[in-house]
Order: sequence, then structure tokens, then C-alpha cells
Amino acid sequence: MSVRVDWRQSVAFTGTVIKYLAIAMLVPLAVSVIYGEGLGTFLVSIAITVAVGVALEQLDDDPQLGAREALLLVSLSWGAVAIIGAVPYVIAGYGTESTLRHPVNALFESMSGFTTTGATVTGEISFDRHSHALLMWRQLTQWLGGMGIIVLMVAILPEAAVNGAQLIDSEAPGPELQKLTPKIAETARLLWLFYLGFTVLYAVLLVGLHYAELAPEMNLYNAIAHAFTTLPTGGFSPQAQSIAYFSPAVQWLVIPFMLIAGMNFALFYFLLQDNYAAFLKDRELQAYLGANAGMALILWGFLFTGSAPPLGDLGGITQGALENSLRQATFQIASLLNSTGYATSNFAQWDTTSQALLVFAMFIGGSAGSTGGGVKVVRWLVVLKSIRRQLFTTAHPSAVKPVRLGGHVIDEDVISAIYGFTLLYLLTFGVATMLLMLDASRVGLEMTLLEALSASLATIGNIGPGFGFLGPFGSYVEFPATSKLLMILLMWFGRLEIIPVFVMFTGAFWNE
Repeated sequence: MSVRVDWRQSVAFTGTVIKYLAIAMLVPLAVSVIYGEGLGTFLVSIAITVAVGVALEQLDDDPQLGAREALLLVSLSWGAVAIIGAVPYVIAGYGTESTLRHPVNALFESMSGFTTTGATVTGEISFDRHSHALLMWRQLTQWLGGMGIIVLMVAILPEAAVNGAQLIDSEAPGPELQKLTPKIAETARLLWLFYLGFTVLYAVLLVGLHYAELAPEMNLYNAIAHAFTTLPTGGFSPQAQSIAYFSPAVQWLVIPFMLIAGMNFALFYFLLQDNYAAFLKDRELQAYLGANAGMALILWGFLFTGSAPPLGDLGGITQGALENSLRQATFQIASLLNSTGYATSNFAQWDTTSQALLVFAMFIGGSAGSTGGGVKVVRWLVVLKSIRRQLFTTAHPSAVKPVRLGGHVIDEDVISAIYGFTLLYLLTFGVATMLLMLDASRVGLEMTLLEALSASLATIGNIGPGFGFLGPFGSYVEFPATSKLLMILLMWFGRLEIIPVFVMFTGAFWNE
């Protein structure tokens, strides 16, 4: 006997998620009141959001989510909030020259925001073209998507907590959910409290630099805007030059908070419990920090010895400058390894060796349970350890050698799932690269293989900037609409780590 997925329950709960998104729009609405601009945009957007959410809720007055309905809810919710999040862009851009007036561009920017990708189709980011309120909404979408919209719903809605473990497991980055407390809703609240706490601390420190006269451009607006996009490893900035716009003091402060954002937030719970050993001995954390330090030192060597040329006015480096080259190297590795996407230099103009190192960093990703994108450090650790196990058992056929990580034996089913995810991730990345090349050729867009590779990797890995015309100060606006729609899917797939989305296209999901 087949049991069909009750899609009405999932869609009805998606309506609840959309309805509560209207509360988040009160933030840019308040900004529009303060600056006297964009008030109508967000009043209309809030009305549309509430109306759509309430209408969808009517499909089922008491949704009871099973495992597959929960999986469908997660995928639908992320697609739905991106669509609703595009509404302010379209309204604000109506009758103007803004690139965001086009629905595909607006959806691209919104999906890039909520998935914390940071890729943009705004030809020029400035307050002359976009209001303070609209740019703050752009920043806020990344903050909402960083720790997870569904995690937030589980934390605040009792009806979501019933299936909280299944929902969070489908949304949270990494191979498995680390449950911190007996009740999953308490775990969700803890994660969001850590996230909120670091965001507030970071904003306060940025404002402190301003009042200490170490960062004259870092006013309260910029501090809040960048706090909204650093902790979620998002990378959006209301400044066209990204972090290169700000002083070296700001750039140094951003680095540790980007590193924190790429750590497993569950580890901070151990610090609260005074369990410092569990924090310091975590193998993924050690590998994550080691990869950042090692690759930053290598890149610093390239920059300091002059392997990469000076890069002009946009945060470019001076060859041989010890502090400057060290800052540039440390910043770019920290930014790209965990998928933040901020920039202090136009690394698209660096030499081939330095760019190759940055591409390698983009493949690594942050930690499981962090807001970082990419494959994730723990998966690479398991893959490497399983390869070493395979080599050992080939030489010693009778040996029984389990894969261990931090003293714990990794279940063989988990290893198989990690291999399956990694293979599907790389396959999707490769196919998308070819499709982008073909589509560019179809419309006569000149694009190198490196640019196509970086576009595919930057969107599926939720990284943002690429190389060539997609560099940190560039834009995706030149792509044809078909390519943008493909990259919208890639960002969606990447944020949900591919499997929850792909499984919906299988017959086994819809019929048991």
C-alpha cells in the first residue's frame, strides 16, 4: 500500500513561515522612517507577505508533519522566503534604472541573501541608487538565513518543535544534528542565542572603533549592516568596495568574527559548561583553524615576496609590506574558506598561483553546525581518513580498522552518506559549470573556464565572489536570465546541502 506525501500540510506550514517573515520586515520599515525613504515599499511588502502567508495557512488548519512532510516543508520554505524576499526589490525598483526591478534579478538577490551566498546582480551598490531601508533588508536577509529560518521557527513556535529534530536535521549544515539539550526547541534557542550574542558583540566593537577614531566610516548603520552579514558568513555590504572601504582596524576585527562564524556553534555550549577540553580537542575545530592558519601563511608568502602584483586603489597591497600583506592573506583565506565572501583586495587580479590557492580554500567550507557553506571540514576529514583506511586494508586484507574521528568510531552508514553527498556535490558543480559555459556561448557572453568554474562553485558553495568579471568588486548582472535561474537553484541546493532538494525529484519520496 502506498502512502502519499500530504503536501497540503507542508504548504500550510510554509504559509506560517512566510507570515512571520513580515515581522522581520519591520526592521527595514523602521530604517525607512528614520531616513525618510522607502516607507511605501515596506508597507506594501508587509501587506503582501501577511496576505500570502495567511492564504497558504488555510490549506490545512492543523498540520501534523511526518518525516517526508518535514523535508518538503524545509525545501519549500527556503524557496518561498526567497520569492517573498524579492518583493521589496521589485517594488523599490519599479520605474527606476535599478537592475533589481527585473523579477529574475530580484529573486537572484533575494536567494543570494537568504542562502548567505553574497553573489549580487546590483551593478552598483550605493545609497544614491538604493535606499538605506532596502540595503538594510538586503543585509537582514543574510542574518535570517545564517542560523536558519526553520531553526528559528522551532525555537519560537511550539507546533514546529514537535517535528523539530527532523526539521533542523534537514536544514542545518553538516552530516548530523548535535543535540545540546533534551528538548530540541531548547537546542534551537541556544543556537540562536549564541548567534544573536556574537552579532551584538560584533556590532558594539565596530561602533567602538568608530568612536575611538580608528574607523571614521564605521557609523552605527554600517556597524549593524555588517554585523548582519559577518556572523552568517554572508558577505553582503552596503559599500561597493566591501570591507576594503574601511580602515585596517576594521579589517583586523572582521577576521576573528569570520572565523567564529565558521565554527560549530554547538562548541560554545561546552564553553558555557566550563568544558574547555571538549572545545579545544574537537578535531574538526583543530582542522578548521589549522587550514585557515596554514593557507594564510602560504598566501602571505606569495604576497610578501611579490608573487602577486599591486592591485591599485581598491584595497590593493604593496609588495613587501609586512602588515598589509599579512592582513590581506589572512582576511581572504578566512573569508573564502568558510564562504563569507568579503574582500579587502581585488583578488581577481592576483597571479594564477594565488588564485589557485583561493579556489582550493573555497572547496573546503566551514564546520558542521556553523553558518559557513561549502562541503564542510568534517566531511573532508572523514573522506581522508576513510581513504587512509582503504590503503591500509589493501595492504592488510585481514585487518579490521574502523574510521575514527576525535576518538569516536564513525558509523559506516555515515561514511557512505558523506561519500554520496560529496560525489553529488562535485557532480552538480561540474554539470552546472558546463551549462553556464553553453548558455554564455548561446548569448555571446565572453566567459573563461575559470569564470564559469568560479560562478558554479561560488553559488553552490554559497560563497559569492568568483574570478574575472565575477571578482569581489564585480557582479553577476551580465549573465542571461537562464543562467541566473540556474544559479538561483544552485544557491538553494547548496544551502540545503543538495540531498533534501534532490530527493523531492524521486518517485520514492512521493510514494512509499
